[in-house]
Amino acid sequence: MFSRKASKLRRKYFPTPQELMVRKWHADGGDYAFRFNYDLSDQSIVLDLGGYEGQWASDLFARYQCPIFIFEPVAAFANRIRDRFAKNKTIQVHQYGLGDVSRSEEISIAGDGSSVFGKSRNKETIEIIDISEWIESNLRTDQSIDLMKINVEGGEYELLDRLIETHLVDRIKNIQVQFHQVLPDSAARMERIQSQLMKTHTPTYQYTFVWENWKHKNIH
Repeated sequence: MFSRKASKLRRKYFPTPQELMVRKWHADGGDYAFRFNYDLSDQSIVLDLGGYEGQWASDLFARYQCPIFIFEPVAAFANRIRDRFAKNKTIQVHQYGLGDVSRSEEISIAGDGSSVFGKSRNKETIEIIDISEWIESNLRTDQSIDLMKINVEGGEYELLDRLIETHLVDRIKNIQVQFHQVLPDSAARMERIQSQLMKTHTPTYQYTFVWENWKHKNIH
């Protein structure tokens, strides 16, 4: 009890830079000010990487009625999303994640913080598919991705590196990503990726280690 009170007081009077950034995100309007504000139509292609319970996809679909591909590798979460959108043929649910190479991986289950970098004793084997293989197999060569939302608890680094390496990043109009501090070099990796993204995209909002969006420079 005492430790919780002390922690609350510490956050109030001595917040970390990350806690201050989260406060600023919410003060500026948070999710509803930024994460759904896109120029989309019912023909737009959206990829939701890290679906969890499907709430973001549900909120986005309510606004635009666009096709959404949801990727959620954890079986229980993927099943809930399937049940949620069982009558919605415009939303597809895939029970695997996307990364830099196709493989099996072990993930620690911890709600919306489930991660291959986690320490939970509750673990599950999941499948990861090379994102370049998925795009080449499921989208036409002339087809763009209007919005890719990435919230994959540390997997964003390999994913974005792969998109940049293969130049597939140039087919994505908007990249909405949450970077995570999962390893000692996370900040350096984030900055390196941001530097590469600057060649094709420009940030429209940016809250470090909270949420940011990168819009393709050829979109006006």
